[in-house]
Parts: sequence; structure tokens; C-alpha cells
Amino acid sequence: MTALALPVTEPRARFRDLLASEWLKLWSLRSTGWSLLLGALVVVAFNAGQAWDHYRYWTSYDAGSRVRFVRDGMALLDAFTGNAGMVLILATASMGAMTVVGEYSSGQIRTTFAAVPARRSVMAAKTCVVAAVMTGFGLVVAGMSFWTSQAILSVHGVGLPISHPGAVRIVVASALLAPVSALAGMALGTLLRGGAATIVSAVVLLLVVPGVISEKRHWSAVLAHLQPQKAWQRLLQIGDWPAPFPWTVGGAWLVYAAWALGAAAVTVFSVQRRDQ
Repeated sequence: MTALALPVTEPRARFRDLLASEWLKLWSLRSTGWSLLLGALVVVAFNAGQAWDHYRYWTSYDAGSRVRFVRDGMALLDAFTGNAGMVLILATASMGAMTVVGEYSSGQIRTTFAAVPARRSVMAAKTCVVAAVMTGFGLVVAGMSFWTSQAILSVHGVGLPISHPGAVRIVVASALLAPVSALAGMALGTLLRGGAATIVSAVVLLLVVPGVISEKRHWSAVLAHLQPQKAWQRLLQIGDWPAPFPWTVGGAWLVYAAWALGAAAVTVFSVQRRDQ
């Protein structure tokens, strides 16, 4: 008698295995480490440069300007500057986009989906890994920027400790700007699947649009306040929001959460019914 061969069923991939796979996939690229290092150096340099500028010309300020600088806690403005924020948004959005676009351009995504047909699980694991890495990156960059800028200003005795009111919020808001931007880049990469188109779209969506929307009218102010860059600026603001239509710190945190969750949902669910 001939024994019947039983079909072999491959075990279903566990989510922790997918996380490990995506983690190894991300760090197997040399560009990952170098991109993070270069981005961190540029961002910290922008912030340190602003603090150095205040340190260098401190003796040329009049007495009233020095008093206002200390009284209004303006040293916190050097902890994370607008230029540094723009660089952080561009760098992290690009890195987030390339984690998806790189696989599509190389064709590796076909192998991945062939090995693990559960596309949503694969993309969810990729999203979790990118969010975790970018959160850690943001914390390091924001923490180093705060420490460096305040250390420079402390030479003249005007640097502020992390316990100063508003300091923790600035560090956390700047740190979380990294994963929010990276997830937005991932969502655009999943939809567009082209490197140039995705980067241009990220620049327009995350940097150009917030810059051109006016806050002088209520409807346009609402649109402006829905942007992550504007939310970040609100979280860094010392005192009241200097615009005709002010908004709350809590509202800015909600914008962060909405963009992160929305971008993650687009990344995870948009691949289910699309061709590879």
C-alpha cells in the first residue's frame, strides 16, 4: 500500500516575528544609521547655533532686553528652533517614506507578501517599528538639543533646567514630531509608491501648506491648526498664541494623535486590495 502524503501547512507568522523581521530589515540598510546620525547632527547644530548666537551677542544687549529674555523664559526658544523643526520634519518624513517606497522599487515587497499573505499584519509591524525607532530618535535629538542649547546659555547664567515650566512640553512635542512626520511619510509612500513623488508630496503637505495658510480668518485658521507643524509650534509657544484665533495646547496634542493614527491606518489598510 502507498501511504498518502499529507499536505504540509506552514505555521502562521506571529506578529512578534513580523516585528523582528521588520526591525532587522530596517537596520540591515546602511543608510538607516547614517541618515539618523546626519539628521540628528543637523538638527542639534541648528539649535546650538541659535543659542550660540544669543551667547555671543549677550553683552551687546541692553539691560531691558536681558531682563525680558530671562523673565519671559526666552531661553526655551533656543531649545528647538523653527529651522530645526523643518529639518526634522523633512528628514523623518523622508525616512518613513523610504521604508515603504524602497521595498516597492526593489520588488522586495512581492517576496514579503508572498511569504506572509496577511498584508495588513506586515504593514502594521512595519508601522510599529518605524514609530518606535523615530520616537527614540526624536527623544535623543530633542534631549540633546535642549541640553546643548541651555548649556551654552548657562555660561551667562540664563540657561534653564528641564524642570522649568514648559520645558518638558517643548522636549516631548519636538520628540514626537519625528514619529508623526515619519508615519505621514509612510502613508504617502504607501499610496504613491514612488520616491520622488512621495518626497515632493511630503514637503508640500507638511511644510508648504502650513506656511501658506493664513490664520487671519476663522476657516483658514482651523485648516492651519490641523497641520502637525502648526501643532508643534503651538506646543512650543510661551504664553498665549499670537494670532486672531487662539487654540489650546490640548487641541495641538489631539492633532498629533489624529495625524499619527490616520497615517498608520492608511499605511495598514491601503495595501489590502491593491496590486503589489
